[in-house]
Amino acid sequence: MAIKKTRSLCPVCGSVLEAEIEEDDGKIWLVRTCPEHGKFRHLYWSDSEMYHRFAHYDAIGRGVANPQNPVTSDTCPTACGLCSNHHSGTLLANIDLTNRCNLDCDFCFANARACGFVYEPTFDEIVGMMQLLRNEKPVPAPAVQFSGGEPTMRDDLVPLVKKAKELGFPQVQIATNGVKLANNPALAQQLKDAGLSTVYLHFDGVKPATNPFLKIHTKALENLNKAGLGVVLVPTIIKGRNDNEVGDIIRFAADHISIVRGVNFQPVSFTGAKNDEDIDKERITIPELIDDIEAQTDGILKKNDFYPVPCVLPFSDLVEAYTGRPQVRFTAHEHCGAATYVFVTKDGMTPVTRMVDVESLFAAIELMANKLKKGGTINKYATLLEGVKELHTSFKKGEKGSTAEFWKLIGKTLIGQNFDALREFHWNALFIGTMHFMDKYNYDIERVQRCCIHYATPDGKLIPFCTYNSGPVYREQVWKKHAKQQQ
Repeated sequence: MAIKKTRSLCPVCGSVLEAEIEEDDGKIWLVRTCPEHGKFRHLYWSDSEMYHRFAHYDAIGRGVANPQNPVTSDTCPTACGLCSNHHSGTLLANIDLTNRCNLDCDFCFANARACGFVYEPTFDEIVGMMQLLRNEKPVPAPAVQFSGGEPTMRDDLVPLVKKAKELGFPQVQIATNGVKLANNPALAQQLKDAGLSTVYLHFDGVKPATNPFLKIHTKALENLNKAGLGVVLVPTIIKGRNDNEVGDIIRFAADHISIVRGVNFQPVSFTGAKNDEDIDKERITIPELIDDIEAQTDGILKKNDFYPVPCVLPFSDLVEAYTGRPQVRFTAHEHCGAATYVFVTKDGMTPVTRMVDVESLFAAIELMANKLKKGGTINKYATLLEGVKELHTSFKKGEKGSTAEFWKLIGKTLIGQNFDALREFHWNALFIGTMHFMDKYNYDIERVQRCCIHYATPDGKLIPFCTYNSGPVYREQVWKKHAKQQQ
């Protein structure tokens, strides 16, 4: 049964095709036909019930005023810049500092060591990219992540982090394999002192068989802990390789809560040539991954504990209504990812959904935002007070009685305007999320147009993650255009 129409790509020639998202046998499929290469039907989501639950959070963003490439509606995804068909601003900006790497992993978006040339923007070019992001309208990009290749290969990484903070980025991150952080204990402290917020550490498992760099990662975590620099573990999950360790990875994170702030699972995307048999064998969708999490945590985390990214839009509406200023809006496609929080105590892990009824919390926040939009400045404080009383109902509906800590944090934030309370919440909680980046087999152009993770390029463009790394693969075009020398 056809659910909706979209556009996709032929996985052979890359042509843009009309496509349908279909429901069949409890699963969601992406179907399209290429005049030259025939019909293709690939798995989109493995659980139609969860697909429909997430669809309720559909939200279209307002796009950006700049940088924007005005084009007609039929040019996506070949006019990235961002183009005028794009609906979301930048939540997280990626900047590739280099394509050099000190490892050779078999699954790599960048395929860095196979290039045959060096892509490495100058310090000034990178500063220009960061200025572009901070000048984005209506809202400057709030977070930048230095990636690659391996960003620690650059000698000027610390000055770049410092410059990012000077330019006003609240969040500055690096995505790393951890080798240099393990071998150079001083580097973690230097990055911390320069203003680095978070290290995204590639981390595929808790055993040498699934993570051959486990000793390196353990040492890197030790050095980062000494520096007080937070870490998010980033496992690439491949069915049949490490999907049996997702529960152990979460427990590892909880055991290292003093330094680990979250786990961001990335189901594998197929960037090279694959046949249907390989795809069926290794593909894991978001619902399958969350099923594994539920089974491997003995039900501590359940499928219904997870929500899509746009679910937090009421919080953006509330802050926007209170301050009168445009805020970052989480308008990623509702089927791009899923996330939740768990509180970690000496007694174990407790999902935030056991402490608060999430749906009624979102409804209360949305009601507060709507009332603030209608009222004047005098009514703001009274509206917040009234709203907090309504929030209390959602806490009382929670399964756990011990909601005092969560209630205190919300109260301090909304009434006292003490936004440091959110930092306290973050440091006492563990983020568990997953983002499934697309490949040419499950490519949905509607998702591309809603992407909130953008790459900045030396020529002043912003490119959505899934067109940079798959589909048109702008990464290859950008790297070749700005190549410095042969390796």
